[in-house]
Amino acid sequence: MTPPPRRNGPPFPVARKSLGQHFLIDPNIVRKIVRLAELQPGETVLEIGPGRGILTEALLEASGLVVAIELDPALCDYLRTTLGSRPNLKLVEADALHYEYDQIPGPMLVVANLPYYVSTPILFRLLKERQRVMRMVLMLQEEVAIRLAASAGGKDYSVLSVAAQFSCEVRMGFKVAPSCFRPRPRVGSAVVVLTPLPKPRVSVPDEAFFFKVVRSGFAHRRKAVLNSLRDEGFEGARVAAALKKTNLDPRRRAETFTLSDFADLTVALQ
Repeated sequence: MTPPPRRNGPPFPVARKSLGQHFLIDPNIVRKIVRLAELQPGETVLEIGPGRGILTEALLEASGLVVAIELDPALCDYLRTTLGSRPNLKLVEADALHYEYDQIPGPMLVVANLPYYVSTPILFRLLKERQRVMRMVLMLQEEVAIRLAASAGGKDYSVLSVAAQFSCEVRMGFKVAPSCFRPRPRVGSAVVVLTPLPKPRVSVPDEAFFFKVVRSGFAHRRKAVLNSLRDEGFEGARVAAALKKTNLDPRRRAETFTLSDFADLTVALQ
């Protein structure tokens, strides 16, 4: 069915279930996001998944260049019609998971209502680009936001928690009710702020190897780290010796390991 026409504008594009689209409709939430982002005139902003443009329009008013990356061709056509005349908008029809972010002049802020079905892989991409990012203000599923801020020892602590806290200060912003979207999602949402640190919280000689250890440790959450790493291809005797050297109990699970514990284990394994 064709959606009702927008007042003084083209009809809204229909949300696509295959892309997990839920469009923000509450201008009060938009204002809170922009205020939390602390935008300054002239700053460059990256928006991933602009949707129908309610946040995009506010970003264009509050900052300098806004690079909006949208995968859906219908939404891109809509945005070209409604916002295409704005001189500080660069609309890119592309997949944010594969876009080369070095094309965007840095440093930049990331302010976005991330597509929920790909929010975690996009987060990992953004964390890799952190040296070019001043701040990230992201709308996410509430459970993902909680994982970002989770501490060691809790059920929500995960690879994502370690990755975010390794390189960023993570701060919960505010919750957003399903009624603020169309169509309404089945889960709650939350806005979180990630501010990249000048240097990682822990020092490791090889960051890629550090995250290999972290991912392997969490690969089998019910197993002790010794067994989980062994199941992921690490030599058991080598892991046991590294745990003994760092005074880490081999019976512990990954969810109890702090960043420092993972860093110590990584160094001992190299």
